[in-house]
Amino acid sequence: MKRSTHRTICSLLIGMASVANGQIISEDLKLVPGDGTVGQEFGCAVEIDQGIMVIGARGDSTLGTDAGAAYLFDTMTGALIAKLLPDDGAAGDSFGYSVAIHDGVVAVGAPEHDDSGTDSGAAYLFDASTGAQLMKITPNDAEEGDEFGNSIDIDGGTIAVGAWRADEFGDASGAAYLFDASTGIQTGKVLPATGGNFQTFGVSVAVDDGIVAVGARTFFVLGDGFTFARVYLFDASTGAQTGVLRADIENFNGDQGGHFGDSVDIDDGIVAVGAWGRSIFFDHSGAAYTFDASTGEQLQFIFPADGQDRDNFGVSVAIDNGVIAIGSHQDDVNGFNAGSAYLYDGVSGVLMNKVLASDGAPSDSFGTSVAIENEVIAIGAIGDEDNGSRSGSVYLVGSSGASCPADLTGDGNLDFFDVSAFLSAYNAMDPIADFTGDGVYDFFDVSAFLSAYNAGCP
Repeated sequence: MKRSTHRTICSLLIGMASVANGQIISEDLKLVPGDGTVGQEFGCAVEIDQGIMVIGARGDSTLGTDAGAAYLFDTMTGALIAKLLPDDGAAGDSFGYSVAIHDGVVAVGAPEHDDSGTDSGAAYLFDASTGAQLMKITPNDAEEGDEFGNSIDIDGGTIAVGAWRADEFGDASGAAYLFDASTGIQTGKVLPATGGNFQTFGVSVAVDDGIVAVGARTFFVLGDGFTFARVYLFDASTGAQTGVLRADIENFNGDQGGHFGDSVDIDDGIVAVGAWGRSIFFDHSGAAYTFDASTGEQLQFIFPADGQDRDNFGVSVAIDNGVIAIGSHQDDVNGFNAGSAYLYDGVSGVLMNKVLASDGAPSDSFGTSVAIENEVIAIGAIGDEDNGSRSGSVYLVGSSGASCPADLTGDGNLDFFDVSAFLSAYNAMDPIADFTGDGVYDFFDVSAFLSAYNAGCP
C-alpha cells in the first residue's frame, strides 16, 4: 500500500466511531461505469493513490469476451478519468484481474494473456493522468500456464508481479518478479528457499518502503505432510529474502493454513495478512493478522465478533496510516453472500467500523476488494447488478460525507429526508439504522442518530 504523510483517516474514523465503538456505516459514493455490462465484474481489484483510483473489470468484453479492462476515477468527485485497454488485448486475457497505482503510474495484470503460451500472462503500465499505455512487461522466463500478473503492486520505483502458477518447485509452486517502474526492465525474480506443488507463491504481493511481501498458500509434500502458508519478505533492491511470516496458530481447527497469505498489504512497517479460510466460527469464517515487518513478530490476530460460517473475512486486506480494511465478501447481513467490510486500528486490533452497502443485496460479494488512501476507503462488489448480473460496482467511504454519519441520503446536507431515511431504516431493521452497532434496534440507536444529526456536517 502507498505511504501517506498524515493520519487524517485515523481521526476521521475515530470521530465516526465516537457515537459507539464499531458503528455500522455505509458508503458516501457508489461507482458504476457508464458502459458496464453483464459479467464485467467491475471492482474485482481496486487501488488508490493521490486521489486517483484504478478499478479492475476482468470480465469486460470490449476487446473480446473476458478480455478485461480497467478504469480510472477521481475519488473525491467520482468522475471518470479514463478507461484503460491494452494495445494487444484479446478475449480471455482477464486484463484488470490485478491493479496498482503509484506516483502517476498505473500497473494492470492480465494473467491469462497468451504472449508466451496459453495463460502465460502479462502486465501493462499506463499514465495515470492521460490513460495512455506506457509499456507492456513480461518476465524473461515466461512459460505457458504461469499466469504472470495474477497479483501486482508498485511503490518506490519497483513493480512486483506474481506468477502463482509458475513451476519452479513443482506444479503451480509459483514465483514473483521485480521490475523497474520507469524502464520496465526486470530487476529480479524472488522465490522461497523451498517449495512444493500448488504452493502458489505469488498469490498476493505488496511493496512498501523497499520491502516486498509475497503470499504463499499451504502445500503438501509426500512424506512431509502439509507445509503451512507463509508470507515471505524480500529486499526490493536486491531481491534477498529478509523474513518469513506465519500465523502463530498454524493448525487452528484443522484448517491447514486457512489460505493465510491469499491477501497481503504493507504500510509503514506493518504487514497485514488475510486468511479467509480460517475456521474461527465453523467453516471458513476467516481471520486476519498483522506483523512487524522488521522483526516478523505477530502483532494482532483479528476476527470479527459477529463472524459466521463461510463469511470469508480476510479475502481482501488493505492498510494505510494505521487503519486496516478487511473484506468479508460472503457476510450475510444484507442477504446471502451480500458481503461487508471492517475497519480496524492496526496497532490495537480494535474494531473501528463495519461497512455495509446501503443497497446491499444477496450475492453482491461486497468486500471482494478493498483499498485505502488517507480519508478514502474503496470496496469492490463484483456481484452487484446495477448493469446486469455480476456487472459489479465500487463503493467509497470518505469521499464526501464520511465524517457526517447522519447524512443517510448522502447529499451532504442534514434535513428532513435524512430523518425520514433513518425512521424507514429503523422500522425495517436495516443495519444502517443500527447506530450503536450492537445488532439491536432500540432507543439508544435513536439517541445516537439524533446526536450525530445535531452535530451537523463539517
